[in-house]
Amino acid sequence: MNKQPDILCIGSVLWDVIGRSSRAMRQGSDVPGRITRLPGGVAMNIAMTLARFGMTPALLTALGRDAEGDELMAACAARGIITDTIYRSEDLPTDSYMAVEGANGLIAAIADAHSLEAAGAKILRPLSDGTLADPDHLFGGLIALDGNLTVELLSEIANDPSLIKADLRVAPASPGKAERLLPFLHAGRGTLYVNLEEAGLLCQTTFTSSNDAAAALLAKGAARVLVTDGGSDASEGTDGEIISQTPPQVLVTRITGAGDTFMAAHIAAESRGADRKTALNDALKSAATYVSGEPV
Repeated sequence: MNKQPDILCIGSVLWDVIGRSSRAMRQGSDVPGRITRLPGGVAMNIAMTLARFGMTPALLTALGRDAEGDELMAACAARGIITDTIYRSEDLPTDSYMAVEGANGLIAAIADAHSLEAAGAKILRPLSDGTLADPDHLFGGLIALDGNLTVELLSEIANDPSLIKADLRVAPASPGKAERLLPFLHAGRGTLYVNLEEAGLLCQTTFTSSNDAAAALLAKGAARVLVTDGGSDASEGTDGEIISQTPPQVLVTRITGAGDTFMAAHIAAESRGADRKTALNDALKSAATYVSGEPV
């Protein structure tokens, strides 16, 4: 590697195929709109946003040795993202994600992340083979981790003594995968970035405010949490202390990637030395800018 990364982004890197319409939609709707194909996946979205904030991320993920994988490698390099740490598979295809969004929000989505799951612990080799770290020199920097990994691998990471020095920042890939983060609650490790629904799934209940959700997650063993609730208050909690802030109110024009933008902006703010309140405020502003359709 010519550059040394200042954060590792572990998880899904794939092609996002997003259909967006300015009209409200329901099941069976057939409306005009725009279809885009862009680099995506939780790890990729976070890495791209971090790079825009001046950080140098490296990706630990799985890509196929196919045309789609080659295109993604080129897209990463063009954005200043380190790719030497990516596992390239000879027999697994590059993953993809497809979503349909209307004026009334996300209508449906399908994530085909089977190759990442099949690659498993192979994507973590740079943390033990000397590329980034080895048993005698543990990795002690920032790690942004997404929940597209298997429960087994996430549990291994949560309890891995070789990562005890790492600053783990963890987010579920979707509400359907929120419970994969339970190992981090049980281990009392990492900073969890979740929305209100995901917090409810982790606590097996429902919440009406991010503050209540943050308190419940801390009570269940979380070391630190950030809970968002769309346009309502977001909360950050650690050591029993919770702060809440209201995000800027904007016209929502896109949804996919908003949570990743929030997480990346928060990490970037703290890496610059921002205090808790400032970092939360910066993250909320960046997420609001993103969903409004403006460049972050």
